[in-house]
Amino acid sequence: MNYSENFTDKIICGDCLEVMRQMPDNSVDLVVTSPPYNLKNSTGNGMKAGTKTGRWANNPLQNGYAHHDDKMPHLEYVAWQRDCLTEAMRLLKDDGAIFYNHKWRVQGGLIQDRADIVTDFPVRQIIIWRRAGGFNFNPGYFVPTYEVIYLISKSKFKLAPQKNGYGDVWDFPQEMKNKHPAPFPLALPLRCIESTSAQIILDPFSGSGTTAVAAKQLGRNYIGIDISPEYCEMAQNRIDGTSVTPIEEKIQTTLFDLSNL
Repeated sequence: MNYSENFTDKIICGDCLEVMRQMPDNSVDLVVTSPPYNLKNSTGNGMKAGTKTGRWANNPLQNGYAHHDDKMPHLEYVAWQRDCLTEAMRLLKDDGAIFYNHKWRVQGGLIQDRADIVTDFPVRQIIIWRRAGGFNFNPGYFVPTYEVIYLISKSKFKLAPQKNGYGDVWDFPQEMKNKHPAPFPLALPLRCIESTSAQIILDPFSGSGTTAVAAKQLGRNYIGIDISPEYCEMAQNRIDGTSVTPIEEKIQTTLFDLSNL
């Protein structure tokens, strides 16, 4: 299989595990991603199925994602995410890393800090993404105002020269104009990517294509994967409208189905 022809600079519509398992070892420089948070399997955030009133009533995530209901049994969700991280680690080159954006939450009165997902993976650092406060339906704890980015790295990973001065608390406002129900802001993947020398950037939960857009803006190559044809089309439209600097080679992109691999 010709790797560059079949994967790079494309949005691939398919199951991320199935697609990643067709990709060769050591073929990606960087992974920047934010998976579904499994919010509808919840005991305390107002996102239970069937919620008709309150501040979450009109939130798009009430219906889950297109082609993913965001309501997996917890242990099944953890196993799925660990499988995804395992595949991502296999794809990384020896100097590669994963920026894995997730969110701590309270479940059953106790914090879920995602340790059950990232345990045994080589987490080098936890970066705080500080954003505007969300909703809090529980009087037992303060309203959350940040998410976390786990920097999971191979042994030879290094930041680009002079990029270690950013620090480990990043202030970015939430994305408010994106039609995807849970996008992260363009500034986040831009910071992750431009802090490294990575050339091939993978996002296995591509959504509206924010990571791919950031990669293209920086003149890097991208691979985006999403199970939803709706989100893949959204991502492709955004990429097609993204410019690169004049000195950088124009990157051609193609939307194609997993059956074409």
